[in-house]
Amino acid sequence: MNYGRDRGKVMRIVAALLLFYGFLTGSVVAQTLQPGDTISVSVFQDPKLDRQIFIGPGGVISFPLAGHIRAAGMTPQTLENTLRARLKDKYTTDLDITVALVARKEPEKLEEEMKPRIYVMGEVQRPGPYPIRTRTSLMQAISLAGGFGPFAAKQRIQVRRRIDGIESIFQFNYRAFESGADVSGNINLQPGDVVVVPERNLIEGIFY
Repeated sequence: MNYGRDRGKVMRIVAALLLFYGFLTGSVVAQTLQPGDTISVSVFQDPKLDRQIFIGPGGVISFPLAGHIRAAGMTPQTLENTLRARLKDKYTTDLDITVALVARKEPEKLEEEMKPRIYVMGEVQRPGPYPIRTRTSLMQAISLAGGFGPFAAKQRIQVRRRIDGIESIFQFNYRAFESGADVSGNINLQPGDVVVVPERNLIEGIFY
């Protein structure tokens, strides 16, 4: 009796039943995998490989020892076979691999989530992420976030930008910009930039 193979068959049956139940309850059932899907991969002989994987916009996934695979357009069964073939020479026994769809995002929601974004944090009315538009300036980003909060330290605004893994910080003095003394700090933002509007301290509260 091959216990490992029997266990693998049981896992396949369970996965199939879960997918069928999802169909009956109105949940998404995989016909073919697509960008925005989250899948579960189980390898009975090596549980360290078990994981959930999100299929990004390019439709490609990365799996240990198997490299990159274009999963979009495959069925879960086809992906199982592909993984088994890629991993065959890494193991001395046949592998029991199960792929199941866990969740699916609608294409519209995925497209919205994947848009380039900036982040406005701190003393603004509506802190959070915002899709970046062509030539979005620092002041436009603050406007998107509803403008300054009542305790904003307007002379100590920062733009944090990561370039080649190294963080650079750009300083912006809104007081100087407002008076026309220095308008150079109102830079155009790039995807991933973080705008930080700090809270003013006690001294700033007295003199500004």
